[in-house]
Order: sequence, then C-alpha cells, then structure tokens
Amino acid sequence: MTGAGTDKSKTGFELAGPVVVLVEPQLGENIGMAARAMGNFALTQLRIVNPRDGWPNVSAQRAAAGADHILDHVALFDTVEQAVADLDLLFATTARAHDQAKPVVPPPAAAREIVDHIAGGGKAGILFGRERYGLQNDEVALANRIVTFPVNPGFASLTSRRPCC
Repeated sequence: MTGAGTDKSKTGFELAGPVVVLVEPQLGENIGMAARAMGNFALTQLRIVNPRDGWPNVSAQRAAAGADHILDHVALFDTVEQAVADLDLLFATTARAHDQAKPVVPPPAAAREIVDHIAGGGKAGILFGRERYGLQNDEVALANRIVTFPVNPGFASLTSRRPCC
C-alpha cells in the first residue's frame, strides 16, 4: 500500500488552466499553500501583487511542499491592473457585496466557463484578495464575474470576510 502524497514515479501534467492572482498576500506560508493547492489540480500560473514579506520567500518554499515548479515561475506585479491586463475573463472571489452589477456564479459554473473560454483561445484568471479585507471595489470592478464559494459564514477566511493576522 502506498502512502498519501506526491508519487515521484508518476508523470505529472499541466493544464491550460486559469492564472491565479494573489493580491498583497501577507505571509509567505499562504503563497506556498496556494502553490501547493494549485499543484494538486495541475495549475501552474501564479501571479502575486505586492507580497508583504517580499519575494522570493523561504516560508513560501517550505509551505509549498514540492510545488517549487510553480514558485519558480511566479510573476510579480506592482498593481492588480498590471497583473490582470492580459486576461480576457476574470473571476473575483469575494463573499461581500460590492454593489456592482456583476454576475455571481458558483464554482462549478465558473469552472465550466473557464474551461470553455481557454479551449476557445482565451486567457482566464481567478483573483484572490488580501487576507485581512479581501478585494477593494475598484479591484472587483476589473473582473467580469464574481465567484463565491460555499463556506462556513462564521469562518469565511477563504473568501476574505474575516480579518486575519
């Protein structure tokens, strides 16, 4: 019986999936865990806007648990606008109302739309906000859609509702 984890004897694959954009992440560990989660789903394109603790970050590398192939190709940006400029389909993740007339879709619908968009030659991304307060209104305004994840309303840190750190 084999244990859990990465099987180095097997060939991995990469998907032509969405770009993941992290806005002003506070902790290197959060970047590393995002890369680790991306690796589980064969996503490889990670963009970071103004990481608080700088880049490269040894804490991110430790937390990535083998997702170095993602961290080695991180693209850094000064602004969200720069990070998403080449994307023609962008989903903003948020649990808060931003008083914007944007379609709100659940994850399965967003995934289907991303797959179809990329298959048609488009470039898609998913925008994640800050740990403390999520995305600002002007950042959500850059997105075509809002994707919401069904999380525990009392602990919604994935969707940036709960203050962190």
